Amino acid sequence: MKDLLRPDLAFRLTGRLWVESEQDRFMGIGRLELLRHIQQHGSISKAAQAMDMSYKRAWDLVSSLNAQSASPLVLTQTGGKRGGGTVVTPEGEKLIAEFEALQARFQAFLAAEAARVL
Repeated sequence: MKDLLRPDLAFRLTGRLWVESEQDRFMGIGRLELLRHIQQHGSISKAAQAMDMSYKRAWDLVSSLNAQSASPLVLTQTGGKRGGGTVVTPEGEKLIAEFEALQARFQAFLAAEAARVL
């Protein structure tokens, strides 16, 4: 492919990785970021704000993640004496770690292929 590209232009190889079911997208870089923000802030609302996302969109993503997983990935507690909050479950933490590892392997694949074809 190298001989087909104009030498005066800089090319790069890009791609995105998603895990999808027949129903919906399950995991991608945006959902990963949302889960990280929920871990950091302990709140879907604050996580959404940090990502400049509507609360409804964030809630829909969390709901989709939970609906497609064998056990909840995010748990919410409504207000009260302790003020409520949101936590990423141990299963959610495992998903974060596994998707980050998958993403790293995917980026390594893209870099190797870019070196080969560009």
